[in-house]
Amino acid sequence: MRSFTNLKGIACLLDKANVDTDQIIPKQFLRKIERSGFGQHLFHDWRFLDDAGKIPNPDFILNAPRYANGTILITRDNFGCGSSREHAPWALEDYGFRSIIAPSFADIFFNNCFKNGMLPIVLSEDKVEEIFKSIESKVGANLTIDLEKQTIITDEGKSYAFEVDPFRKYCLLNGLDDIGLTMKKADKIQKFEDKNQKDVPWLYRKVV
Repeated sequence: MRSFTNLKGIACLLDKANVDTDQIIPKQFLRKIERSGFGQHLFHDWRFLDDAGKIPNPDFILNAPRYANGTILITRDNFGCGSSREHAPWALEDYGFRSIIAPSFADIFFNNCFKNGMLPIVLSEDKVEEIFKSIESKVGANLTIDLEKQTIITDEGKSYAFEVDPFRKYCLLNGLDDIGLTMKKADKIQKFEDKNQKDVPWLYRKVV
């Protein structure tokens, strides 16, 4: 998993509340088992006018040229509600987003973001509204997110502090997902397996 330390990037505005995982990544695109390739289908029903995803919807905000190559998504309450599919953060990350800022998130989606190297940030509705207005006022506006200092800074120099669980912060800073955390204990696991094989050797006999 990629580590997350500092991120400076174009901030994209999605002025919608209760965005569910069916809109983030529709069900017809869930047939793959690998994590890559979902970004092209992100917000498919909103981004495109056709089922094949060839005709962009000019009225959908993320299709605006000003939001090309965006890496930070600013949105509204209860983002990521709906089903528990982990494909939703996969699609967002594959598209290019590394952080999402909203007043609230669905719990399972919120947890899945951390496990996939993304930083979901909860700010009050008033602060999110302030950031919305700041981004709207300037084409190509950037935000700078410093995970170590737990701050968001606008182009105008306005700073916002955010909270993050210390353990999740540690994992993001060091690029550790569940597998990475397990592998940090590889020596202990190997010692246990070596001892266990001596204590109960019959469990390790090969079946002929």
